[in-house]
Amino acid sequence: MRSTAPISSYDATPANRFWQTWALELTLTDTFLQVAIPTPLYQCFDYRPRCKEGVANGCRVLVPFGRRQVVAVVVGTASTTDVPANKLRSVLKVLDEVPVLPPDLLELLQWASRYYHHPIGDVLASALPVLLRRAAVAEVPRVECYRWLRAPLKPVNTRARVQADLLQRLAAASGDPVDAQSLSSVSRGWRKSLQPLLDDGAIERQDLDALPKNVATDTPPVLLDEQAIAVLAVAKTYGSFQPFLLNGVTGSGKTEVYLQCIDAVLARGEQVLILVPEISLTPQLMQRFQRRVSGCLVSLHSGLNNTERLQNWMIAAKGHADVVIGTRSAALVPLPRLGLIVVDEEHDGSLKQQDGFRYHARDFALMRARKQACPILLGSATPSFESLNNVSAGRYQELMLSIRAGGAQAPKLALLDIRRQKLFEGVSEPLLSAIGKHLSAGNQALVFINRRGFAPTLLCNDCGASSTCQRCDAHMTVHAKRRQLRCHHCGAERPQPSQCETCQSDALDFIGFGTERISAALQERFPDVTMARIDRDTTRRKGALEAQLHAATSGEAQLLVGTQMLAKGHHFPGVTLVGILDADRGLFGTDFRSLEHMGQLVLQVAGRAGREVKQGEVLIQTRNPDNPMLQTLVREGYAAFADAALTERKVAMLPPYAFVALVRAEATDATAPRVFLDRVIQELSNWQGPDLMTLGPAPAPMERLGGRYRAQVLIQSERRARLNACLKDLTGFIDSLPEARRTRWSIDVDPVDLF
Repeated sequence: MRSTAPISSYDATPANRFWQTWALELTLTDTFLQVAIPTPLYQCFDYRPRCKEGVANGCRVLVPFGRRQVVAVVVGTASTTDVPANKLRSVLKVLDEVPVLPPDLLELLQWASRYYHHPIGDVLASALPVLLRRAAVAEVPRVECYRWLRAPLKPVNTRARVQADLLQRLAAASGDPVDAQSLSSVSRGWRKSLQPLLDDGAIERQDLDALPKNVATDTPPVLLDEQAIAVLAVAKTYGSFQPFLLNGVTGSGKTEVYLQCIDAVLARGEQVLILVPEISLTPQLMQRFQRRVSGCLVSLHSGLNNTERLQNWMIAAKGHADVVIGTRSAALVPLPRLGLIVVDEEHDGSLKQQDGFRYHARDFALMRARKQACPILLGSATPSFESLNNVSAGRYQELMLSIRAGGAQAPKLALLDIRRQKLFEGVSEPLLSAIGKHLSAGNQALVFINRRGFAPTLLCNDCGASSTCQRCDAHMTVHAKRRQLRCHHCGAERPQPSQCETCQSDALDFIGFGTERISAALQERFPDVTMARIDRDTTRRKGALEAQLHAATSGEAQLLVGTQMLAKGHHFPGVTLVGILDADRGLFGTDFRSLEHMGQLVLQVAGRAGREVKQGEVLIQTRNPDNPMLQTLVREGYAAFADAALTERKVAMLPPYAFVALVRAEATDATAPRVFLDRVIQELSNWQGPDLMTLGPAPAPMERLGGRYRAQVLIQSERRARLNACLKDLTGFIDSLPEARRTRWSIDVDPVDLF
């Protein structure tokens, strides 16, 4: 006999106590918890409940799993189980009284597990901070505070100066709590002096959530007409789902549109989620928001330590945070009052997770906005082709910002033909002359090359041998200052040799250029100029990035050299010249998105020039000045460039006109990935047809990476539903393959690159 009454219906009145207790015990006996454990297995696991109280979905539990104890998340209950009674184990501990993943977010994460075909346990673990995955207490840190209630019944002794000072501080707060840290500045023994006031009832202790409070200092500027139209369009959709593409040229004031929309949402008592692609954008954006937005603002990114991340995550999850700014993982944070989502630089590939749970933060945010019934604002000066296609199909509403804010003019773009020209360490004389001209005028110049290090290759001029990585199919990059060879793919390092490792010749040469070499050459050419080099090598230490960006923004550094870290959203008011050294790389990439990424990167870098009153100039070095796509980009702008590229995509039936997924496999044995993918292809042959095709198996563009050999199969379909059904069947098939145990495999839905 099994009770059908819900556990919550238990009524402990004397008349019903016996029968309801009996029914409750039967229900609990026959109810099993289904938990998601972070494993590569596509299933949940059944456990006996630990106690008679029910455990809500979304709560964490500690369970035995093999020989380990792991933190899992409850996703449901079942009245039956396939696990034999002698093997069914019990939950060791219930870690949460209320769910850390609320029902709406839990449902969305379960959808993401199905859409991206990734194990649910890993998906749910990805949504939690590291410390919550390790059974930490899910609570907001609290701070000890004291509050003045009334004057003491017994007057304070005039000689008790510490007590008098404490009382004065608390009274001056007019009943607002004063934290213990502020009171401790009165005297080292302040607690002893405070105790009589507590005993008297004149003050009381309160332990309050430790929340960062911000007070705005700047007032909003008057909006341009296009900005005002955009703010009004978003305002009409509050409380309902509507995707907007804020398509604004660089410097057109997209952030101001964000800020004024945020003010309106906060006035409604709702939360705002801001997603940015890179950690380099977070500090600058956070500072600007702090000057304009009053309330509780928190950030979430990899630059925080585990304790800071848990604290900010809990502040957001409990609904205390008014604005949450973060990188892609912030899209997975619980937000009970969510009223608006903003995705800045929505085109950026950094929004896609490249390992583990391979979700796209922009696409996840779109689904979240739909479930939450709130608008979502996607901002970019160079929108992704997917977003432009969604505008054409009527799925997104486009908001155009075509004029630069503050009277700034669009920079002038020009191609520098460097064929048959002698270069000074990779820089042409016309570009060097332009740099000197702009620096002499008291302006800043920026030189962009998307390669760090000194040189990409160390080559022997006698035998032709090059410095290759022993674990990857790649050259090792020379880092001259440290006299190291470093692989930028797997991180391997070794000392820079003084002789050829093959023939022992001394005739070694540096081939190619990186930021280190370019900055050294420019410093030699302009010895009296202050320079800042901004790349991953110079910004590793905590605070280094902020210091470099401050030098660039303040004008302290006159000449800037850097990688794409300089390209994204930064405002350098003194920069009037941008020189781009390696634009040609994107014209001949093996990935079908290479051209799109090249156009976006060139215009994003170009957008750093002339953001104030003076007009900017952008010079692009190229050995392919007649390339039609490059000509279109420079002469007609991004819209024409995107139209031409999308026409080619449509003819080739590539995204966004088709949907693709990659089945990747890797192993230390060179043959194992191919054997595994051959079995995958056999299974996929049952699905092939006019609306679904496969390509492969083929080696990855870089077959050996980190000592592992990689291969892949591309699956392409004109219908998303068809592709998803195929992948669902395929994951079940792979799970049973013996070959799958000898390879590390993954499915990448909507990949942003084919590497």
